[in-house]
Amino acid sequence: MSKQECCTPISVAPLAAEAAGVGAGVFKALGDPVRLRLMSIIASAEGEVCVCDITPHFDVSGPTISHHLKVLREAGLVDCERRGTWVYYWPIPARLEWIASLLAVPATNQRHA
Repeated sequence: MSKQECCTPISVAPLAAEAAGVGAGVFKALGDPVRLRLMSIIASAEGEVCVCDITPHFDVSGPTISHHLKVLREAGLVDCERRGTWVYYWPIPARLEWIASLLAVPATNQRHA
């Protein structure tokens, strides 16, 4: 999906079917508390973060963390690189920008709560 396809917030215009499919996959990936925390840890790290530094934050097994990281990779939220026995993860800025632009509420479209 190109950047131009993502830039109209859902508060301004309905999503095209393709964009809705992509968005649903992204939000499904983030819909699990462990994956949302993983994404937060990776996105808030400066640059990249080793899986060895991520795993101690959770009370689940290493294989479970690996599964959740795979889901985030498949959703295009993170990427990784193996270096020896460790894997390093980093966020994909374009996907985070896509989410932010999708959920943006233009000042002219804000409603009072």
